[in-house]
Order: sequence, then structure tokens, then C-alpha cells
Amino acid sequence: MDQSEAPLLDALVDYRKRDRYGFSPPGHRQGRGVDERVLAVLGHEAFRDDLLANGGLDDRRSRHKYLQHAEDLMAEAVGAKVAWFSTCGSSLSVKAAMMAVAGGPDQSAASSGGGSLIVPRDSHKSIVAGLIFSGVQPHWVTPRWDPDRHISHPPSPDEFERAWDAHPDAAGALVVSPSPYGTCADLAGIARVCHDRGKPLIVDEAWGAHLPFHEDLPTWAMDAGADVCVVSVHKMGAGFEQGSVFHLQGDLIDQTRLSACADLLMTTSPSVPIYAAMDGWRRQMVEHGHDLLDAAMELARGLRDDIELIPGIEVLDDELLGIEASHDLDRLQVLIDVSATATSGYQVADWLRAHRQIDLGMSDHRRILATVSFADDKMTCERLLDSLWAWRKAANDFDKPPRMRLPSPSEIELETAVLPRDAFFGRTEAVPADKADGRIAAEQITPYPPGIPAVVPGERLNDTVIDYLRSGLRAGMNLPDAADPTLQTFRVVA
Repeated sequence: MDQSEAPLLDALVDYRKRDRYGFSPPGHRQGRGVDERVLAVLGHEAFRDDLLANGGLDDRRSRHKYLQHAEDLMAEAVGAKVAWFSTCGSSLSVKAAMMAVAGGPDQSAASSGGGSLIVPRDSHKSIVAGLIFSGVQPHWVTPRWDPDRHISHPPSPDEFERAWDAHPDAAGALVVSPSPYGTCADLAGIARVCHDRGKPLIVDEAWGAHLPFHEDLPTWAMDAGADVCVVSVHKMGAGFEQGSVFHLQGDLIDQTRLSACADLLMTTSPSVPIYAAMDGWRRQMVEHGHDLLDAAMELARGLRDDIELIPGIEVLDDELLGIEASHDLDRLQVLIDVSATATSGYQVADWLRAHRQIDLGMSDHRRILATVSFADDKMTCERLLDSLWAWRKAANDFDKPPRMRLPSPSEIELETAVLPRDAFFGRTEAVPADKADGRIAAEQITPYPPGIPAVVPGERLNDTVIDYLRSGLRAGMNLPDAADPTLQTFRVVA
């Protein structure tokens, strides 16, 4: 295939040249009806390209197959058998993969619903949502924990081996890699463990869209043997928010079934600009990605060294690798431990936003994360570095951060009492926090970012996790999905 083509972008050019006009959605008619005050902010071009995918950009039967051609080019570019574009983010894509693998009826399941999946407990909330939608039974694999640095690492192949021995009838396994911190699992080892049993591996590689395009980055999931891989182009690529691609290879997952599951979840009004941006980004990566990523990695190396010169700052690097730690690391994710400065990551993030107009990818009780993109340059990195120096000086006058209860994972490893779907959709009630110990959660509660639920529907709450979340909220933790944002009450199964 000709990787210099960008069929969706070319179709947009053709649409404009032909001066097409639709008496159909969207009702703004390429911006003609948009309030001038909106156009003054968003610009006219955003609305000119906002078209119907079928019956607009393409004809009503998609005879030109612009989207399919773009997806085929993507698959070839990264070495997958098939690729699908999603305009609903990787949240949709990973749900479709889970449903395709384990979403059918299974008499061994604990309730009416699907089969089961082996899933790491540090999975993103979108994966928990997939469990709720599908009725799939999770068999949790506990992440490895560094008690000194208060950080979890992806489970090892041995831990997946033990999970398979305990649950040999599971339909497949899922792993998240890279993590939101940039740490990576041993995907090749985990894939071998699954394939030795004839079972598929799903990889939520939302943070790894760039990985296929440079050999010095962590191993791309398709190269490691994954059967389905989900990536978010908007995270480490050059797509709009919500742009995602999921890739398939091998014969352990039925292609037609996966496509059908995605169709069930997909919007019937996909965004043409999101599609077109992913198409153009693929072409850019094929033609220039290696050089762009070379430059980005060199930039990140220098930035890491410069940040380490700030007193009390530690940029985590080789400390995250090795035995009982992560298998690999995406060094474009600059993870900074600020605990020695007696301030919290929440305080750092808030100060940088308020005083230097700098936003960070993530913060927690002792760390901040700065993501370096191939779009960054010396000027943007110097801006971050100067802002961190300014924060470090100002931090001498910060109030001490509120105390936060920091249990080990074993203390908050909650018992799964019922299926997530049954708990979420069953009869529920709100109980005071001091009465919630021992009750079965009917909601997920997720520190965000990174978006890993501390509580999953169907798990039995304990006082340790309740104290952790309530103290975290006081310390600055963001919990956007709690039924009661104050955590005075918890939603539980009635």
C-alpha cells in the first residue's frame, strides 16, 4: 500500500472542491449557523470539516471506502492484521475487545452474564466499565508493590501463570501496558503464558500509540504477540481527544465478532475530524516518526538530567526497573518524586497551574508526571524546567500537606463478593462512611488521574480503603465518579 496516502484527508479536500452541501446533520451546515461568538473562539475550519461520515464525506453506502482504506493503511503501518478507528476513545475499544473475548453466556459464571477474564487490579476504570456492561467475571491479578516508593508495577508473567492455574476456564487475559506512569509489563512473557493455553491476550496500550515507530521505545504489543491491542492516538500521538485505534492479529479472536462488538458500542455519528487526524498522523509517523521520536527521546534525556539538579527532586528512571519491578519504561514519561521537599504532588500541580500556567499529565500524593511529546522542543522544556525551579523556591513557604493514609495494596485488596454488573445494576442504598465497612460497593471510586479504581462494584468495602479515600480527598485527590463527592456516604448494595 502507498503509505503517503491519507484517504480521509484527501476526501475532505475533494468535498470542499466539489462545493457539496448537505440537507442533513450536522445542523450547523459547515458553520453557517454557528454563533459568531463561538466562531471567534473555535474558528470556522472546525465546523467546515464536521461532516457526516456516510452520506456526507462518503456516499450513503460508503462506496469509496475512505475509512476502510485509512484503517488498512494503519494496520499495515504497524504490522497488525486489522485495525479499526474509534471516535469514542480507547474506553470503547477495550470494552469491545473484552466483550468479544468473554462476553458470551457461560454456565460457570457466578450470575447470568458472560464468561471470565484474568485482569490486573490496576486496570483503568474503562475496563471496570467493560466488566459492568458485559457481565464478565474478573479474576484479579494483584500488581507488584514497591512499599518504599508507594508505586505499583505491572504483574509479571509468573503471576499470570498462577492466575491461569487458578482459573483455567477463563476466556482470556488482559494487561495494561504502559501504565499511566510509563512503566511496562513483560508483554512477550505474558503472551506466551496465554498462548500456551490457547487463550488470547488483550493489551490496553492506551499510552503506547507511538511505540511501533521506534525500536528504542518499549516493545509494541503486536510485536510482543498480543492478540488485540488498543491505543489512544490522542495521548502520545497527534490526534484529537477521543481518537483511538484497536488492532487485531492471529486467529484466537474472531474478527467478525470483534467488529460486531465494536459496532454495538460505537456512535452512529462518528467525528470525521477525529478520523482524519488519525489518518494524517499515521502518514506522518511512517514518513517522519523515527526522526521525530529520536529528537523527543534526546530532549527527554536532557530534561531528566536538568530536573534532577533541582534540590529535593528525584526523576524516577532505573529505580523502576528490575526484579519485582517493571519490565521496561517509556522515558518520554518524566516521573518526578517530590516527597523529599515536604510537599505533595497535588500541591505542585496546583501551584504550577495557578502561577505558571503549566498543566501536568498526572499528580499524586508524592509525584508529578510530565509527558514529553514529539511535538515538544527546547523552548517548551525550558518553560517546564524554569517553572519547576520557581515552584521549588516557593515551596519553602507551603503549608504542610494534609496527612494521607497510605496502606499497602494487600490492605486494600478487597474481596469480590458479587459480579460488578450485579452490584452496579442491583438495588442500592447510601450509607454513612462509618457504617460502610463490610458492605458491598455498588459504585466505582477512582482517583483520577491515573484513573485506576480503588473500589470496584461488587467488592466488599473495609475501613482501610474508606480511610485511604477520605484522607486522600482531604489531601487533594480527585475522585470524579463517587456518588457522593464528599465521601460522607458510600453507595452500596441494599
